[in-house]
Amino acid sequence: MKNKTKIFLVDDHTILREGLKLIIEDVENYCVVGESGDGKEALDLIEKLEPDISILDISLPGMSGIDIVRHLKKYQLATKIIILSRHDNDEYIKQLLKLGVDGYVLKDDAGEDLLRAVEAVLNGDKYLSPRVASQVVSEYISLDGMIGKPGESQFDLLTGREREVLKLLAEGMTGQEAADCLRISARTIKAHRANIMKKLDIHKTSELILYAVKNHIVEV
Repeated sequence: MKNKTKIFLVDDHTILREGLKLIIEDVENYCVVGESGDGKEALDLIEKLEPDISILDISLPGMSGIDIVRHLKKYQLATKIIILSRHDNDEYIKQLLKLGVDGYVLKDDAGEDLLRAVEAVLNGDKYLSPRVASQVVSEYISLDGMIGKPGESQFDLLTGREREVLKLLAEGMTGQEAADCLRISARTIKAHRANIMKKLDIHKTSELILYAVKNHIVEV
């Protein structure tokens, strides 16, 4: 277990947890350190085991996944949080994004998509299942002013390389995938992303994606 990424699973369906555990532990550096089907028990175990990543369902007996997230954020526990849920309801998604979850994966898209989410949050990125990202974009793109003040003059501030990085990240690549594509280091991608956000006056990866869509840098 030493030097492995510690992951905690929370879902009230035992069979699903077992399946997810097999998928996760098939990756050499990942280890499931605990699991629970009850919200209150899960919170106690997360505080005790201090996993690197907690994967939570929303609908749980004892305490909902949303309440667990609120508690973890209130007390600033270090675990990254990925929501794995069947709910694609806008209200759930918006509420959890505002609370600061690191990823949101639909159960129908679990498997490889969940592993992508784990990799992304470990690299400091946010991850949304493509269908969830599409919903978020569709809602916000129609609302003026939701992303700050995007415009041609701000985009002109970006270098050619920064524009390439912006496009790849907005298309859903993780920092490492973008680095591999451009044949540069993940650290360089991180630096480019920080510069892009500063120049565009954007503070979240989700807002960066929306900026790219609204300004036709990527299409949906």
